[in-house]
Amino acid sequence: MTQPLPNLEQTVHDASNPKGAGRYRWRIVALLFFATTVNYIDRQVLSFVIADDVFKRQMLGLPAGSIFSQQNNEDYNIIVSMIDAAFKIAYALGFLLMGWLIDRIGTKKGYSLGILVWSIAGLLTGFVHTVMGVRAVRFVLGLGEAANFPAAIKTVAEWFPKKERSHASGLFNAGTNVGIIITALTVPFIIHHWGWRIAFIITGILGFILLIVWHYTYTRPEENKKLSARELSYINSDNEPVTNKKIPWRQLLGYRQTWVFITGKFLADPIWWFYLTWLPKYFVDNTGGDHEFSISTLGIPFLIIYSVSDVGSIFFGWLASRFMHRGWSENKARKTTMLICALCVLPIALAAQTHSMYLIIGLIALATAAHQGWSANMYAIAGNLFPKNVVASVTGIGGMAGAVGGVILAFITGYLINWFGYASMFIIASSAYIFALLIIHLILPKLKPVDTL
Repeated sequence: MTQPLPNLEQTVHDASNPKGAGRYRWRIVALLFFATTVNYIDRQVLSFVIADDVFKRQMLGLPAGSIFSQQNNEDYNIIVSMIDAAFKIAYALGFLLMGWLIDRIGTKKGYSLGILVWSIAGLLTGFVHTVMGVRAVRFVLGLGEAANFPAAIKTVAEWFPKKERSHASGLFNAGTNVGIIITALTVPFIIHHWGWRIAFIITGILGFILLIVWHYTYTRPEENKKLSARELSYINSDNEPVTNKKIPWRQLLGYRQTWVFITGKFLADPIWWFYLTWLPKYFVDNTGGDHEFSISTLGIPFLIIYSVSDVGSIFFGWLASRFMHRGWSENKARKTTMLICALCVLPIALAAQTHSMYLIIGLIALATAAHQGWSANMYAIAGNLFPKNVVASVTGIGGMAGAVGGVILAFITGYLINWFGYASMFIIASSAYIFALLIIHLILPKLKPVDTL
């Protein structure tokens, strides 16, 4: 006798709501998803603008219609590296500052400040005329945008029990890919019809909309009148002590757990930054394959790459949670999932060895999906190994390490591409994650929470 198919909506609801705990907390993930999407739209605009010929000539001081020589292209690569480095330097400083600030004034106020700063900077980018002007506004943008992940990870730690945090982190982290996809589908169109300045102005306005939504929507679980007592009890089921005790950075740096997070971010984040900044230009520059792209057709490969990345973020975040629901230790579940992610990145080293654009897009999509899965688990590590009162600070320290790694790579990327081509960057990308996982295991053979804070 044929059995009726299960109700998919009910199955998902049951899986994410053990013992009928309720599901309001997933609305908070939706809010974080929206915030992360806007965050990435605002930061990603420049990556498409740098592929625009008008912007290139303005930054190089060349007249419209002039021939773009090989020397011009090499000079422009260095300019892009310096602009990219300015953002990442500020992002590194901002991570440390925002993580500290959010732990002290609260998630709602701290994140509101970050949104305000990055939205103003994004809007002002549409009015600058020089390389120094672009570098200045990108520096301010980096300071503000650094608030996103410390605030989001602290929110997840406040709203979810430990066994659900990697799943929740994977879901909100998927907003990064959606932000990139939206940018890829809209910004080239805006640039083509109205110019690169309008692209910054329109996307900058989105941040102010987010600020209003965040301010009038977010509250802590204990203050939320729509949250049931049963779900609040489930959220606090880890019996994690609630404290407002302030812990200095120097003390946090004394824990191996902090260095696990620092390592995972320092070695992996720069690779993600490379994708964000250079992939649009890579596709435009790569004229030797079976397809050629212009600023108006870049949306196609990015739609594919970052749709797959979304799946990776959600799947690998879910996978670790699934392993833990089946009784695996956090150490085994987390490291196994991260090993799978690291192995999925290895084939990107072949991207520069093929002329098939289909294969190149596939390899990059697999690598970016694995990175997002890696990130979801790294954020869950920060949320699970540290008490809630220091989660934003630890996330800020790790985020700063990732941004510092990004600064180092940003400074040399233009030179490496000029000397050795994009192949050098793909080789670096392929080995970073497996190397990071090895160091993480050496630092902390068994992942376990700190017990003296």
